[in-house]
Amino acid sequence: MTQIPILAAIPAIALYVGVTQVGWSVAGEEPGRLAESSALGSALLFYFAMWATVAFIAVCMHWMEKTYGGEISLDECPVLTTVTATPLFLSGISFLSPVLWLNVAVAGAALGYSVYLPHSGTSRIMQIDEDRALMFASLILTVALGTLVGMLAASVIAWSYLVPLVYVP
Repeated sequence: MTQIPILAAIPAIALYVGVTQVGWSVAGEEPGRLAESSALGSALLFYFAMWATVAFIAVCMHWMEKTYGGEISLDECPVLTTVTATPLFLSGISFLSPVLWLNVAVAGAALGYSVYLPHSGTSRIMQIDEDRALMFASLILTVALGTLVGMLAASVIAWSYLVPLVYVP
């Protein structure tokens, strides 16, 4: 779990630099940049949200693994979560150039690989029989998708009330 602080910092820092220095552009419009204070608050929330997401998925994984015959401790569950999320964390480097189509393409490729990883490593890491590992990996991905949707909703609320996005003219 020592990799999470570094991995979670990659997209947060890249997003901060991208939206304050380069600007965000949708459909070829003039790029809009965020004020540094607004971007810093958003980047910090994003950083801690990624920590919380990894922890939540690991706890859910530990809770469900007993049903599938797994016998590992809660300390070992973040290993699979971190391995699975690593491509997504690394894809955050594309936020240095916050162009929508580029970010979607890079995140889509990373997401595809992140979907593959739990299916290939669940039986070994979680010590679950090969025939049950596919179902377990699918459930973990379902939890991750639900958590992602929850994180997006929380982001909208945070941008509205806690850290409003302030654009620089």
